[in-house]
Amino acid sequence: MARIALVTSRPGADVVADPDLPVLLEALRAAGAEAQGVAWDDPDVDWGGFDLAVIRSTWDYSWRAAEFLDWAERCGRATRLANPAQIVRWNVDKRYLGDLAAAGIPTVPTRYLAPGEPADLPDGHEYVVKPTSGAGARLAARYTPDRHATAVRQLERMHADGFTAMIQPYVDAIDTTGERALVFYGGTLRHAIRKGPVLARGTAYDERKVPHPGVEPWTPTGAERTLAERALAAVPGASGLLYARVDLVDGADGEPCVMELELVEPHLFLDLHPGSVEPIAAAMLAAAR
Repeated sequence: MARIALVTSRPGADVVADPDLPVLLEALRAAGAEAQGVAWDDPDVDWGGFDLAVIRSTWDYSWRAAEFLDWAERCGRATRLANPAQIVRWNVDKRYLGDLAAAGIPTVPTRYLAPGEPADLPDGHEYVVKPTSGAGARLAARYTPDRHATAVRQLERMHADGFTAMIQPYVDAIDTTGERALVFYGGTLRHAIRKGPVLARGTAYDERKVPHPGVEPWTPTGAERTLAERALAAVPGASGLLYARVDLVDGADGEPCVMELELVEPHLFLDLHPGSVEPIAAAMLAAAR
């Protein structure tokens, strides 16, 4: 009997419950696995007692990134970790977008401002400031050029906390065509969703946001699927991927481009796609064997 850990986070004020976790646990147990949800930072867990540890909803990692990466390395030495620690390390820092761009993958144009660097912000268009290590739009905000002083204060706060900032033009198409997320599991495209804009004008960077507004099922276009597959093929160690979510938006030319790759703890939206539950559980079982 395969022993599988679905790795999650402890409940807390800043951590929402994972709606996919109980559904996946039930499916794994029905398929004959011994499966349990385990907090990544539980010091009493023997990770070597599992055949597979799948990072499922470690949604507090972004403000504990160094600690989380240390855990991933330890867990990966004790058992098979999905996704592997080296992919996790690459993906938790959104400077990976530069790697994708260098590989010829269309991405949202991005600049980076590390602590100590001057606040070089756009003055001719709307833009977004967010940390390179973040999730759920935490510490992200949208600015018009006349709000320069407020954006500088956000940068100062982020730099004081040790975060590198990323600066991107606000992609206007999000307001009309939304953001699409393509979910892959076991190397296969399982389903996709579309959601509305997350960042409203005037919303403070430290205000809680709704990370997935207006979610609906989506049928990807051929161009979206091709781009997602190209982006995943460009991931260092891509053959080790068990799961991935590719988030796409329409660029200024109307063609899809990569907003983010979610290779650590992606929300899977199984409530909208219950038909994906059994195939995803089967992919986990195959990986555990």
